[in-house]
This record gives sequence, structure tokens and C-alpha cells, in this order.
Amino acid sequence: MNEELELIHQDAKEHMEKSLHFFTEELSAIRAGKASPSMLQLVEVEYYGSKTPISQVANVNVRDAQTLTVQVWDKNMLQEVEKAIRNANLGFNPVNNGDILIINVPPLTEERRKQLVKKAHEEAEKARISIRNIRKDAKKHIENLEKDKSISEDMAKLALEKLQNLTDDYIKKIDEKLEKKENDIMTV
Repeated sequence: MNEELELIHQDAKEHMEKSLHFFTEELSAIRAGKASPSMLQLVEVEYYGSKTPISQVANVNVRDAQTLTVQVWDKNMLQEVEKAIRNANLGFNPVNNGDILIINVPPLTEERRKQLVKKAHEEAEKARISIRNIRKDAKKHIENLEKDKSISEDMAKLALEKLQNLTDDYIKKIDEKLEKKENDIMTV
């Protein structure tokens, strides 16, 4: 296949991979019923005048399926981290024992589970749209090459088939990750 076509496919694949990675990150922020350090990944702490991710000021660990512990490296920051977790609107009420913060993760209600599944579906649709837009841009490049007579009609047809297969693969990966997340959320 033409070198330019290979570059178009490689570029499309890289962009699709980034979209899939972004989708995976978004899914990890959606809480399932079990305690996970990723539940706090978006929490930012006021640390010496600047907003800092909690992962840069503390260790977040899982004690058991319903409990997180937050061990702050600088004990003077314990109350600041506690405040940041409360203000993050995650529904958590950390208990400060003077050394660490203990967070009991409340079980999800059926209604809340359905809301989270809906959010996961919304994120999946955004990812699918992103993948289709990448396909659309790559398709336009291939069609322009054909129109400029840089490649033959047969080469363009093969390149478009390869592009569609790539798109289908990434849509399938998104659907698989969504299904797994949906099962995690709905499992009590």
C-alpha cells in the first residue's frame, strides 16, 4: 500500500487509541460499588497556595471493599485534605483520626447505580463519536488522494476498508469496556 495511506492509517490509529485511553480514564472516575483509589483521583487539595491532585500529597489505599484510607505525607495538611474530599461532592464523609483519614464508601442505591450506568453510556457515546470523527477525517484524506490521482480507485477502496475495520475494532473495544463497567456498577 502507498506510504501516504500508511501514514493516514497510523495517524488515525494513534488518535483512536488516545480516544480510547481518554474514555478509559473517564470510566475509572465513575464509581462502582467497591472502594477504589481512583474515586479520589479528581480531588484537588489547596497545597501552599496552589491546587494539587490528592495523589501528590497523600497515599490513597483500599482497606476493604467499603473503606478507603488516605495517609497524608505532611501531617499539617490532614485537615486541608479532609476539607478537599468533603468539598469534592463525592458523597464521602472522611473520619480524621489524627494520623489518617478513613472514608467509608456508602453502598450505592439502585437509583444511583442506574444514574451511573447512564453516565457511563454517555461517555461511551462521546468516545464513539470521537472515533467516527477520526474515521471521517481519514476518509476525507483518502478520497482526496484518489481525486488527485495519487492513488488508484482500487487502492482507495482497500484503504477505506482497512479504515472501517480499524474503526469497528475501536468501537468494539469501547463497547467491551462499557459492558464491563456496567457489570461493575450493577453488581451489589
